[in-house]
Amino acid sequence: MSQLVTMFEGREMATGRVSGVLRRAAASPLVLAVAAVLAAYAAALAMNWPQAATDAIVAAAHAKEAHEHQPPPFVMVLPFALLLGAIAILPLLHRTEHWWESNLHKFYVAGGLGLITLAYYALWHHHAIERHFLGHAVVEPARTGISWQLAWTVLQNAILADFVPFITLLFALYTISGGIRIEGDLRAHPAVNTAFLAVGGLLASFVGTTGAAMLLIRPLLETNSERKHVKHTVIFFIFVVCNCGGCLLPLGDPPLFLGYLQGVDFLWTVSLWQEWLVVNAALLAIYYIWDRWFAYPHETPPDIARDERLTRRLQFSGLLPNVPLLAGVILAVGLLDPSKAFPGTHWHPWLYLREVVLLALVGLSLWLGNPAVRAANKFNYGAILEVAALFFGIFICMQPALQMLNAYGDRLPLAQAWHFFWATGTLSSVLDNAPTYLVFLETARALDVQGASTIAGVAVDGARGNLLAAISLGAVFMGANTYIGNGPNFMVKTIAEKAGVRMPSFFGYLLYSGCILLPLFILVTLVFF
Repeated sequence: MSQLVTMFEGREMATGRVSGVLRRAAASPLVLAVAAVLAAYAAALAMNWPQAATDAIVAAAHAKEAHEHQPPPFVMVLPFALLLGAIAILPLLHRTEHWWESNLHKFYVAGGLGLITLAYYALWHHHAIERHFLGHAVVEPARTGISWQLAWTVLQNAILADFVPFITLLFALYTISGGIRIEGDLRAHPAVNTAFLAVGGLLASFVGTTGAAMLLIRPLLETNSERKHVKHTVIFFIFVVCNCGGCLLPLGDPPLFLGYLQGVDFLWTVSLWQEWLVVNAALLAIYYIWDRWFAYPHETPPDIARDERLTRRLQFSGLLPNVPLLAGVILAVGLLDPSKAFPGTHWHPWLYLREVVLLALVGLSLWLGNPAVRAANKFNYGAILEVAALFFGIFICMQPALQMLNAYGDRLPLAQAWHFFWATGTLSSVLDNAPTYLVFLETARALDVQGASTIAGVAVDGARGNLLAAISLGAVFMGANTYIGNGPNFMVKTIAEKAGVRMPSFFGYLLYSGCILLPLFILVTLVFF
């Protein structure tokens, strides 16, 4: 018997070693890519490049001066508008919906329009522009011939200063949270569903709206699999978890992280807790009333009996190592900003140290995590590749619009905080909320705010009101108004439909958001702005 036990234990250990090898082999391509990036960064440190770049950023921060430059003509907004229009319309047209599903095709459109923008700066823009990467500088056009330096400056501002930190954070949150799985089938009582939404609304600020949505949508659908009336639950999930819950930290929603990159303090968004609490508490209360007194009573007795009988406790897998790694993401983003001294010291983190640390955390998640968990989650990189393909072009195409707003923003009919709340929110409903946030942030910076306190150049008090809060809340909250307002919205809709939930059409969803969200946003305007 002892020999049999020994043989079994030996075989089990061997199986464990084999599975570990297979797990690492499966993750090895991306892990090796991360290792290559770490090695390249170490080499750059040995040559003192990141340190010198950080010194330039710090020096420029103390010597930054305002400059007025001739912006591009209004026609150069067209590539930006065409790209945002393509994102909104092409998935809805019968002739293009399947063609648009390819991320490569999305990159063709985004990259092509980005090239048109860069070509304008190289060939036809004959005025100086400001460089924001590695500090602040004014770059003049070439006296004759092609102005390669202008095109390169635009590329630096768009890609190196904003896109790289933006997509690295999203990639880290998406990949690490994809290694965590929650599965089970609870009794789908109204209180249970409301608890799902509440937990998701809280998690959204810490692991991002995309991360929280991907963690919770599948167990929520499994819990409600015996019920027929589920559509409203998914709609409120989009309202709370995919959007309104994510405004307490820059990690919560992409526009807030872009604000952080523009100089907004990491913990400033915590000051929005009152608005966050009012909106999310109201949505949870409306949902509970709807589900308790309207939806749940319409379930058939056989369905309710099956729901009561067929239950499984919630099971969590992949918490180690991924929860500590997500905590590492929060710390890295909060502490490793090269424009700010590390807390308690005079040392400024080196350029791209934050992004390298985030990639290292991704590598650890893939190396140490169990690939079976990601397989059960049906995890793939399609969604993050879609974001990367589109935002590569968006960040380039929006540069002319940002320069125009910097020059003409004080002439727009936007004077008070509530103007910015509704203007930002309205465009965030039909466009992506991240570029919309940047557009109105730049507009607010161009206003005369004498006598007001400012953060990142935007008023937070004074006669105009808290413009930064209005822009932030408009972008985050009103991204819930349509399926295309925020990335997770459409992802959740697709997952729900594959699970058998008949979701409303684009305009059907507008009916729900118009009847539920718009009165709530009017209340926010009256109370806070």
